[in-house]
Amino acid sequence: MGLQELWFVLIAVLFTGYFVLEGFDFGVGMLMPVLGRGKDAVADTRRRVLLNTIGPVWDGNEVWLLTAGGALFAAFPEWYATLFSGFYLPLLLILLALIVRVCAIEYRGKIDDPTWRRRWDLGIMVGSWVPAVLWGVAFANIVRGVAIDEDKQYVGGFFALLNPYALLGGATTALVFALHGAVFLALKTGDEVRADAVKLAHRLSIPTVVVAGVFVLWTQLAYGKGWTAILVAVAAVALVAVVALTRLEREGWAFVFTTVAIAATIVLLFGSLFPNVMPSTLNDAWSLTIENASSSPYTLKVMTWAAAIVTPVVLIYQGWTYWVFRQRISTHHIPNSIGLTVGAERS
Repeated sequence: MGLQELWFVLIAVLFTGYFVLEGFDFGVGMLMPVLGRGKDAVADTRRRVLLNTIGPVWDGNEVWLLTAGGALFAAFPEWYATLFSGFYLPLLLILLALIVRVCAIEYRGKIDDPTWRRRWDLGIMVGSWVPAVLWGVAFANIVRGVAIDEDKQYVGGFFALLNPYALLGGATTALVFALHGAVFLALKTGDEVRADAVKLAHRLSIPTVVVAGVFVLWTQLAYGKGWTAILVAVAAVALVAVVALTRLEREGWAFVFTTVAIAATIVLLFGSLFPNVMPSTLNDAWSLTIENASSSPYTLKVMTWAAAIVTPVVLIYQGWTYWVFRQRISTHHIPNSIGLTVGAERS
């Protein structure tokens, strides 16, 4: 395996890690209105339980995206340039949604006021749904191919990205992340929150199997290779297993299988793409490949040494974080709000 192939694989690994870890973060935010229902005090307590399940890890999970973007820029600058210029609007919407989500998570508890919290809860929900849908749309378009000219420029419009295959990809990532989040909440919470999360996970599992099954089958038939059929089977078996496991309330194993399903789907997409990185629908000769889009061999060699040194440290630290915060969270663990009171007089 050459350095170009190695970095293609490493970028696939980074995006797989991002979607597995950030996927359940998105799912928690997407499901807040459903699992955080109730009157003001009850709803606030339940929503704080949901947020506390991802509180210690959500920002660390986003590092995978930053690393993947940086690796893409350094290893395949032509891919990075064409992707970020051609997909400017959807990627900008993802960035804005992530910013809103970050602010909402951080600011929600600053003021002890139901209206204040509801507004930030809306920000968390929107900031989770938008990336969950648009990431699927973006990656489906990358695999399908877009209008790239001989100057390596995307010449299609925004609405050309909203084709049936890409929209199905967006629906797939949204449903899979919601299911992944529901299973994660069942694994990380106790009392009635866990019970509701288990029920919701089972309800979500059936439509997720149908939609995701159609998407991965379409991907395999239209763009896949012989060996990627194995990944289709793995993803399908994993999702069917989640249906059974959520019914049996075995959320630990269900989380393992949602993780396997996400990983298999991302590897399917990258495997179907290789050796291209952005196919051109105008002319195959204008497609971006790992060869014509990569950096120099020296750059790739330096990156490889840096990754070999730094990556183990990051993985150990993040694994330690998950181990420390492995306990379940219940409503009785949530203390009274310490946010500022609206209109409070100065002492």
